[in-house]
Amino acid sequence: MAQTKAFGIVLAGGEGKRLMPLTADRAKPAVPFAGHYRLVDFAISNLINSSLRQVVVLTQYKSHSLDRHVSQMWRLSGMLNAYVASVPAQQRLGKRWFAGSADAIFQSLNLIGDEKPDVVVVVGADHVYRMDFQQMIDAHLESGAGVTVAGIRQPRELSDQFGVITTTPHDPTRIAAFTEKPTDPEGLPDSPDEVLASMGNYVFSTEALVEAVRTDAKNVESDHDMGGDIIPAFVERGEAYVYDLNQNTIPGARKMDRFYWRDVGTIDAFFDAHQDLISVDPAFNLFNQEWPIYSQQWNSPPAKFVQDQDGNPGSLSESTVSLGCYVVGASVFRSVLGPWVKIDSGAIVEDSILFERVVVGAGARISRAILDKNVVLEPGAHVGVDAEADRARGFTQSEGGVTVVEKGTVVRA
Repeated sequence: MAQTKAFGIVLAGGEGKRLMPLTADRAKPAVPFAGHYRLVDFAISNLINSSLRQVVVLTQYKSHSLDRHVSQMWRLSGMLNAYVASVPAQQRLGKRWFAGSADAIFQSLNLIGDEKPDVVVVVGADHVYRMDFQQMIDAHLESGAGVTVAGIRQPRELSDQFGVITTTPHDPTRIAAFTEKPTDPEGLPDSPDEVLASMGNYVFSTEALVEAVRTDAKNVESDHDMGGDIIPAFVERGEAYVYDLNQNTIPGARKMDRFYWRDVGTIDAFFDAHQDLISVDPAFNLFNQEWPIYSQQWNSPPAKFVQDQDGNPGSLSESTVSLGCYVVGASVFRSVLGPWVKIDSGAIVEDSILFERVVVGAGARISRAILDKNVVLEPGAHVGVDAEADRARGFTQSEGGVTVVEKGTVVRA
């Protein structure tokens, strides 16, 4: 039997308003994560680990750093027609940008026409998880569905944050209804306290996807959204099936992180996902070498920790530290340090995320905060210690009390 040809599409054109100010100058999928990764690396790594070798990343909003990252990092062998290509909005069908995720695919149908795949795997670019899409493709082909939607079990009390999937009574794989953010849905038959939430990942039979986005493009009342318009249309025709992530097996996965999935679309979710990484027994394990998450390898020296001029050694615990960091007699607790962070004598960094090239002066203190690229704290400055003072200086504060300092800000004592 001929091997099924699969084509991957990563939807990476979102604006990411809920992650402001981290998205003030970059696309949401380009936001740094866990030090040297970008959010888009998780989606692409899952596709590559699933043996997909033709992948396009559809970009639009403030895409320069995202396009550069994809072009520099994701280089596959062209001799084998393997590639990860960033494809900005091109106005191929008129002088207009992408009007939604479905419109992005509609305006990029030439990419599918060039490769002529049997199935198209469409994924979002801003979730943290591991998944073998080849297993989902196999389930899709066996079902004969037009589309298969990846679902993950989530607590019922969180249902108002997701699209919730209801299956038919006679077939637990066929979708009977797809409800956007319901407040009081029924639980699963085998787990009443859980619902099946859409992960925003889909496998389409190619002809079904092409016909669906072409039909949607003609509908002037449509929002041209994959989850809001395309999937409900398949559900209405009885052609949508669900693939429960519980069926997915990842090499090297532990019981604790096998079904980990987090939408990091808000500051608090982004912060909490980092806290999941740095605990003694992390909820998401970046050290799984059998299913690695790939990213750009910086040409940087190893991180260095030294005592200060008075002989104070400082301390580090429950934290991750990227290449190029230089910590002098400072204390770092439950934090993530991006590349080339410098922390000076007597400074305290706790429960915080520091992006690339943040400089923390002597005696400064950071608590429960996110500092974007090139932020400088002068000696003795504080962030996240006094909420009222942070608001007075114009820093963003999340509902959960996380302070965010915008890229390039100089924080004075």
